[in-house]
Amino acid sequence: MKTKILIVLMALISFTFVEAEDLFIVKDIRIEGLQKISEGALLNYLPVNIGDELDDIRIKESLRSVYSSGFFKNIEFRKDDSGTLIISVLERPSIASITFEGNKDIKTEDLQESLNNIGFKIGRNYDPSILDEIERSLIDQYFSFGKYSAKVKTTVEDLPGNSVSVRVDVNEGDRAQIRQINIVGNSIFSDEDLLERLTLQMPNWLSFINQDDRYSREDLQGDLENIESFYQDQGYANFSIDSAQVAISQDKTGIFVTINISEGDVYTLSDVKLTGEFVIPRERIENLVFAQPGQIFSQGLLTSISELIEYELGEEGYSFAEVEAIPELDRDNREVKVVFYIQPKSRVYVRRVNFTDTTSINDNTLRRELRQLEGGYYSKSRLERSKIRLQRLPFIEEVEFDTIPVAGTNDLIDAEFKIKEGLPGQFGGGVGYSGYQKLMLNGNFVHTNFFGTGNRVSVDLNSSRYRDLYSVSTTSAYTGIDEISRTLRFSLSSFNQFTSASSDFSTKTYSAGLEYSYPLSEFQRFIYGGSLQSSELLAGDYSADQALQWVTNNGKSECFDQDFF
Repeated sequence: MKTKILIVLMALISFTFVEAEDLFIVKDIRIEGLQKISEGALLNYLPVNIGDELDDIRIKESLRSVYSSGFFKNIEFRKDDSGTLIISVLERPSIASITFEGNKDIKTEDLQESLNNIGFKIGRNYDPSILDEIERSLIDQYFSFGKYSAKVKTTVEDLPGNSVSVRVDVNEGDRAQIRQINIVGNSIFSDEDLLERLTLQMPNWLSFINQDDRYSREDLQGDLENIESFYQDQGYANFSIDSAQVAISQDKTGIFVTINISEGDVYTLSDVKLTGEFVIPRERIENLVFAQPGQIFSQGLLTSISELIEYELGEEGYSFAEVEAIPELDRDNREVKVVFYIQPKSRVYVRRVNFTDTTSINDNTLRRELRQLEGGYYSKSRLERSKIRLQRLPFIEEVEFDTIPVAGTNDLIDAEFKIKEGLPGQFGGGVGYSGYQKLMLNGNFVHTNFFGTGNRVSVDLNSSRYRDLYSVSTTSAYTGIDEISRTLRFSLSSFNQFTSASSDFSTKTYSAGLEYSYPLSEFQRFIYGGSLQSSELLAGDYSADQALQWVTNNGKSECFDQDFF
């Protein structure tokens, strides 16, 4: 008995000694093998600090933690006699490039986006275990286009600098063609009435142009919604689609679609009510409700009414209002009671209006076209009108706008207009020569955004042996707060034939014009103005009789000498 107790005690002492020998106190940490990953990034995943005691369990936990970062292909822990923990790592290679070969029906950008959604993109660490997921993701994308015979294969090539290139080879195959569409359960409307409302069609002589016999999951879903909307707009409030079955032929090139429906009965409206919060007069909303008791139920009409109410609330700043038409079916009497539930939510104001991508247009030139003002409540129609007014400016090619909620608030937004500038003007000129006019010069200059002000300046010059024409005009789009525009015109015309063999006749004309444009409404303007013109006419003894008579009758004669008038 004493001998057994002694053996047990010796075993316990030996076990304690071994455990003490396996303990390791970390006095320093050294990392080897890092290339792209920073030391701090690794230490964030390492649950060990200087001064900690390490044993086998702590080492295994540390390995799992560092591996979970996904940065490393291999990790090794070592210790030296000085108490330093040495962590040797082999980083995973980074993805240097991703190329696609063989894809035609689906753009490379769309395939790339599909990979981005699963975290596989250039610059990320390459994980071989994700290749199968890549192939499944791309094949599923092709399946949604009806290409059930598509195949995808990935090839990885090692590159210098611990990186890899990934090539995705795609064999798209043929798109599955719809062989048959069956609608089961319809008795009120014929198959032809329903099939003509579908985007998907069975093959016909125009299918090779319209491509409407190609199956697509999204198109089928849209067609199911079209059938449901058609029935509900005809009064069949309890219509339902029981199932939609898609069968694929053995060679994966033929599709057979079967749609099972329950038509139900025609329902009439028994009552129409409004409920919720009325932030604008109730009468204004009631005037928008065109559905009345006794009418045939129509889901499309209810949707239109909801949109009209939301638009009316939006014009008062309640831009995120929700109006839901809730039908309550009385199946015994085949009647529907409809309740419009109105949730105006918070009134939204515009904090700032910003313009982007403008380099040569003054800020004031753009802001004076706005109908949505900063500090006012948000109105989509005012923003749309502001967009139209901006886009009609001759020096702007395209305008888009977006609304951005202000962080930390539920009633403020910023409106941002993205401006694509066009050519603000043009200039040209020419030089010519003729035996009659000799040297001819001409030039013209038009600028519709002079120095970024939005003002228009036009200059036209023409000069030759017998004729000169000079004209200048300027238009100021805004001369006051009432959006009055003003146009000034000046011109000088000189026509001289005293050295011409045809006739001694000369004219010199000066003109000046002033024109104002006053806005009567958002879409109408009243334009008024006038011009002054002064002409000097000169004829001599050798002028044609018609010229002499015209000058005598229309001009104020002055005698310069015996020969000229």
